[in-house]
Amino acid sequence: MLASPWVTIVWDDPVNLMSYVTFVFRTYFGYTTEHAEELMLQVHNDGKSVVSTGSREAMERDVQAMHEYGLWATMERAE
Repeated sequence: MLASPWVTIVWDDPVNLMSYVTFVFRTYFGYTTEHAEELMLQVHNDGKSVVSTGSREAMERDVQAMHEYGLWATMERAE
């Protein structure tokens, strides 16, 4: 049995502009503008969004990158 994948979650914060969050998702993950805006709106409206899925090591890298961009991010095992 394969281990459950992990996810990176970006949380809403009172600091970063929606346009900046979209920029980060486009720049770091290479998402299209449409997909990046969809994820940003989930963060804004729902308070969080799963922005990537993969191995624990990959999600640790993604969380670190989000922190370097100034975003609030955590990781957890996917449900």
